[in-house]
Amino acid sequence: MLLDALASIYDAPPSFPFEVFVIDNASPDGSASAVAEAYPQTILIANTDNKGYAEGNNQGMERALGRYVLLLNPDVILPAKGLERAVAFMESHAQSGALGIKQVHPDGRLQSSLRGFPSPMAIVWELTGLSRLFAKTPYFGAYRMTWFDYASVIEVDQPMGTFLLIRKEVIDKIGMLDLAFPIFFNEVDFCLRCKRAGWKIYYTPDVEIIHYGGASTSQVGVAMAWESRRGLLAFYAKHYSAIWYLPLRAFIATASFPYAWLQARKRRV
Repeated sequence: MLLDALASIYDAPPSFPFEVFVIDNASPDGSASAVAEAYPQTILIANTDNKGYAEGNNQGMERALGRYVLLLNPDVILPAKGLERAVAFMESHAQSGALGIKQVHPDGRLQSSLRGFPSPMAIVWELTGLSRLFAKTPYFGAYRMTWFDYASVIEVDQPMGTFLLIRKEVIDKIGMLDLAFPIFFNEVDFCLRCKRAGWKIYYTPDVEIIHYGGASTSQVGVAMAWESRRGLLAFYAKHYSAIWYLPLRAFIATASFPYAWLQARKRRV
């Protein structure tokens, strides 16, 4: 999948200068050597240990020279001219700090790739099931944005990091991904910091990528269920540390435990 993702870039490259970083977190399947052989023009960073998603992306971001930085998962296929359309959107929206795009499964089915910020009440609706009972309402469906049809440009809180185009000026101002979130919630934290710094985050359906989904995390699925919970609790410890949030944080910590256990059990099966 990594080689296919690179092919979708190099087979129809954008008209502007660009650089591609591949960060290999000590994968045992020969990915690094395969990339070096097939695409020697890439900038390959081959780590000797698994540094996690956040630190791996930071290694590329700190060396990137362009006005924009694209975080891109390896299990995607980009459309021809897709990068150009995404950058053109950012160029025409001066206040845009980051951009997400439309994601579909290989069979063309839409993927839910936008989220609201996981505010305490939004997570309460998720854990109590009210978000599913009233999925079409922006209030109860705020976290997963289940009310949105992905057909129009919209200002959003957090697109998934599968494809996240970021203005380099934002990184220079607010910093890179927080290593306190090695796998999950790092892009959530980044988007929140981005918006607090005065930038806007957009979604556009004018660029559509194929995303296979979970190609990396599915290899260690049980661990990822617990890591997702850990990321959520770390997010709350950072952004909702005030004493009046303690009851809600205690409820979320308690209620998220059986949820993570069920998710881990499903992935184990």
